[in-house]
Amino acid sequence: MPIKTKRWNDPVEANDGLRVLICRYRPRALPKKDENWQRWHKELGPSKELHADFYGKSGTKEISWDEYRRRYLDEMKEERPQELIAELAGLAAEGKTLTLLCSSACDNVLRCHRILLRELIEKELARRASEG
Repeated sequence: MPIKTKRWNDPVEANDGLRVLICRYRPRALPKKDENWQRWHKELGPSKELHADFYGKSGTKEISWDEYRRRYLDEMKEERPQELIAELAGLAAEGKTLTLLCSSACDNVLRCHRILLRELIEKELARRASEG
């Protein structure tokens, strides 16, 4: 039940399993026929406001990774993200491989929401295992 992370434009591999785009924004100028993911859950990406704050697009200085992390994790406590996290954890618990896909511009895997989301899914899996 591995949970992998990649950028959406990294090479597709046979063992990627279910490829899930988790960006708020769909890649620009990409024809639908060239999409290489099976699902798109924009609700699992940072909000438009958080995205703008992290990249300094809101007219202010970029926020720190710690601030971004805190705010992203808070956003993932909302009902719809919680439902999607539970759904993905359920698939992983069934033995399905998941590949969480992020923006092509996101080249620092250690400072990307895909790592935070993977941790949330893994926590949900651990919670289920402790109850089961």
